[in-house]
Amino acid sequence: MNKTFRRSFTGKWRGKLRLYYVDGSGFTIAPCVPYGWQHRGKTRELPATHSKRLNVLGFMSLDNGSFFHTVEGRVDSKTVMAAFDAFAAQYEADCAQSKTPCFVILDNAPVHTAKRFWANAGIGCRWGICLHFLPTYSPELNLIEILWRKIKYDWLPLDAYRSYKDMVEQLLAVLAEFGKKYTITFG
Repeated sequence: MNKTFRRSFTGKWRGKLRLYYVDGSGFTIAPCVPYGWQHRGKTRELPATHSKRLNVLGFMSLDNGSFFHTVEGRVDSKTVMAAFDAFAAQYEADCAQSKTPCFVILDNAPVHTAKRFWANAGIGCRWGICLHFLPTYSPELNLIEILWRKIKYDWLPLDAYRSYKDMVEQLLAVLAEFGKKYTITFG
């Protein structure tokens, strides 16, 4: 935290803090079967398919506030930095008005721990954004995982998987309505 950040929130903060959980998830129309059951001696086969992939980097708060950054193809530290920069630019205005700092909770994915990412990460503290890492191998602590599960298994209809175009359109519609039509209640 830099001194300007501490000075601007002292006294006005009064225990307020925004938490955003960050993670990415990939969406494709190719099925993913990580494991299966079969009789001994019998072989189950699935035809191999390939599909384009839409990756979504998401920032989600406990009150269903959100920010999403989508990218087709590979996600690297440059992509993650672009998402963080876009989130920080949006949060800057909120922070200036509300004087409420923000903690961004993220996992230890290689793109989050890369030197290139950390060289850029300090700029967020100017806007009241600080980073906090979860313990390694603890995806259950990253609450945005609930969002990805809800989208993939509850909110995206089966006909979204007819084509890549249909999936992208319906996924973007769900993301646009998150916090309004689609919500998650955290106990």
